[in-house]
Amino acid sequence: MSRRKVTVKRETLPDPKYADRLVSKFISLIMLDGKRSIAESICYGAFDRIQEQGKSDPLAIFKAAVDNVKPKVEVKSRRVGGASYQVPVEIHYNRRTTLALRWITRSAGQRTGKSMKDKLAFELLDASNNTGGAVKKREDTHRMAEANKAFAHYRW
Repeated sequence: MSRRKVTVKRETLPDPKYADRLVSKFISLIMLDGKRSIAESICYGAFDRIQEQGKSDPLAIFKAAVDNVKPKVEVKSRRVGGASYQVPVEIHYNRRTTLALRWITRSAGQRTGKSMKDKLAFELLDASNNTGGAVKKREDTHRMAEANKAFAHYRW
């Protein structure tokens, strides 16, 4: 972390099919070992699977899923007087989105199923209906912050 220069936030380019920056960020999170074309085929295949199931717009379902998974607070460790406390802290909106996308991809990968396209499609559908592993992760995070509300005065 440099003390001299402020790092410039890079502008993400929109994806080629939907022209959406959020989808492009999602593809980048799915990507492993720099294989972007495979990540794109997984993401677009999941969107096609959602459309095949009779749902109207896969992009709207994707955005609804991300909005449902976004956490509002998280806990951070704070060391005070030899003891570590889990202090609840509000999250910046960029981190909210990143956490939501990360949780969706991880919970889709942990599902049982044949292909990642199917698992991702079902996870997105579940998250848009406020169910599924990613929404459970958000609820666990909120529950932990609620349980440690007594240590909120240690916020920095």
